[in-house]
Amino acid sequence: MTAQAVDKSRAHRVSFHPAPAGTPGACPPGRPWPLGATLHPDGVNFAVHASSAEKVEVCIYDATGEHEERRIALPARSDDVWHGFVPGLGAGTRYGLRVHGPYDPHHGWRCNPHKLLLDPYARALDRPLRGAAWQYAYPLGHDRRDLHMDTHDNGAQAAKCVVVDPHFDWGDDTHPGIPMEDSVLYEVHVRGFTKRMPDVPEAQRGTFAGLGSDAAIAHLKKLGVTAVELLPVQAFNDERRLIDLGLANYWGYNTIGFFAPDPRYLSDGDYNEFRRMVKALHANGLEVILDVVYNHSCEGNHLGPTLSFKGIDNRSYYRLTEDHRHYLDFTGTGNTLNASHPAMLRLIMDSLRYWVEEMHVDGFRFDLAPAIARNSNGGFDHRSPFLSAVAQDPVLKRVKMIAEPWDLGDHGYQVGGFPQGWSEWNGQYRDRVRDYWRGIEGSLGDFAAALCGSADIYGHSRRSPRASVNLVTVHDGFTLQDLVSYNDKHNEANAEDNRDGESHNRSWNCGVEGPTEDPQILAFRERQKRNFLTTLFCSRGVPLLLGGDEMGRTQGGNNNAYCQDNEVSWFDWSDARRNDPLLPFTQALLRLRRELPVLRHNAWLTGRPDEDSRRDIVWYSVWGLEMTSEEWTNPAVRCVAAVLDARFAPTHADEGVNRSVLLVFNATSEAATFTLPVVAGHTGEWALRIYTPEGHFEESQARTYAPPAKLQLLSHSMALLTQAPEE
Repeated sequence: MTAQAVDKSRAHRVSFHPAPAGTPGACPPGRPWPLGATLHPDGVNFAVHASSAEKVEVCIYDATGEHEERRIALPARSDDVWHGFVPGLGAGTRYGLRVHGPYDPHHGWRCNPHKLLLDPYARALDRPLRGAAWQYAYPLGHDRRDLHMDTHDNGAQAAKCVVVDPHFDWGDDTHPGIPMEDSVLYEVHVRGFTKRMPDVPEAQRGTFAGLGSDAAIAHLKKLGVTAVELLPVQAFNDERRLIDLGLANYWGYNTIGFFAPDPRYLSDGDYNEFRRMVKALHANGLEVILDVVYNHSCEGNHLGPTLSFKGIDNRSYYRLTEDHRHYLDFTGTGNTLNASHPAMLRLIMDSLRYWVEEMHVDGFRFDLAPAIARNSNGGFDHRSPFLSAVAQDPVLKRVKMIAEPWDLGDHGYQVGGFPQGWSEWNGQYRDRVRDYWRGIEGSLGDFAAALCGSADIYGHSRRSPRASVNLVTVHDGFTLQDLVSYNDKHNEANAEDNRDGESHNRSWNCGVEGPTEDPQILAFRERQKRNFLTTLFCSRGVPLLLGGDEMGRTQGGNNNAYCQDNEVSWFDWSDARRNDPLLPFTQALLRLRRELPVLRHNAWLTGRPDEDSRRDIVWYSVWGLEMTSEEWTNPAVRCVAAVLDARFAPTHADEGVNRSVLLVFNATSEAATFTLPVVAGHTGEWALRIYTPEGHFEESQARTYAPPAKLQLLSHSMALLTQAPEE
């Protein structure tokens, strides 16, 4: 590690203040539970699962984290848990672990007591993790590579765990408890959201305090979302390769501390900053959902660093190949955590409950969830240890559980495959909607199914539309602005020769690749963005909005900006962006979704008539007649209208007048004239509330149409009309 790197590391350290270390000597045995470092009035209890260990030591460091002051061998072992109580230690104590045992990679053992390790249950770290040579348990460049143990001590350079005081004044904080079907999720990066937000104090920009600030919350509330879904905030490591390139793991899908907020996001080093953020968001009716990475760790493959799990109990924590030296990799990162092993399963479940009970979060989005839900034989299984544990857990029953339902292993694509109680990122929704709006022939049927909640994917397992988290864009891929501006990815800044990232994006640049001053193309792109957003918020299921899409955030065509901790990824809060007309349009869409229960009703649309011959949904052609089977199967047909009858979507007393909705779509390259249909139970005029070539209209300003009036739609456009049905 260079002197410059050491200085940079010091600059980011968390400013905890340790209590006196106490007197040296043997310590009492303490207790094997709970795992980790547990603060008591007169000291700290340590407990570490390490089945292969011959000895486990706790090393106590000074306030700088550089000088080891004491080394205590945990005196007791209960089954595979080493434990001991160290009197005199208090909150703020910096510590690390050394595990003595076999270093025999051919048999899966990688204990190296020369390397200071992170406690898997550490509640806080004293500095961010930055990839460097000290993180490796073998000498880099050695001809035997990981088969040769490195004996250089890395204690002074290694990140330290910090003992924390668990007490926090939550006051009257409560979970908002927003029903899933009423939720609007906003996927956002803690750092990127406020890094350039001028109304946030400079010292708080890019931190938990920034996200919990008045300015940030004001934007979220004005926008109308109900929850922030945060990219990983658990402690993660920057890969050494990225550090050498002058880049960083911006997204954070490289975690190692499943209980510790990453120090990068602490403005003043106070561990409770995350809690204050949650409390502020809750006070404003906003939920907090964490993107969690329990499928792999930042320790990589057999040639990766050793920071915690590898050096403590490699064979328990990871899925290994038959030769034991190498790792099964269902994740594309070099390793897969073994959620079928009791120790790893306990760690994951303890971590989830901790974030709910101690940090008050409202749910989780599980990265590459099938990798966690595989059984001991490696197959995806509804009865896998992880899914079975979640199903019976009373704490997790209270919160939202969302799967990213794919990994890279065999049978890893599991959209629609998770059990009841789970929602899923619906990748098929994204593909169907993108294909329709870029004018792909034969896309109409799949588009209609997506609009109705994807019953073809989720209905067979007796799940409801809330199982589908609908998305058009997310962090992994193009932003909405780039989706309509680029045919191809432009990832040169990632230093991988543009090989990284998805090549088949189902995007359309509307005529010119990248920026242009052509007014017709610019207008077309704005229309397409409004088409995508209107479709998203009018679909049954749970909408997920990528942060920044509401005001045209661009990444310059980079569809894999995982390593771009700079202006490529940070939100642009300039006056031009804050005054982007797309922002009030998005706000209006979210108001309409709140005002129209028929758009978010958690029931499948059947099209079957009731006793009054009224149906929850009826599909019409441009002629105002019901769609025929020939029209549904004609690959050239891309014009359609649908009436959603409000009678079939009950309202609450405070929701005002219940209104039916008429949606009209034209995804062809020509203007189309629709005859508005005559619908059973609807005899009044339809009010035009959304027309994507123009924008949105308040009800008092809306143009009205009485069937069978004509409504003309420009190419690639849609309209939303409302009407109060007859009682």
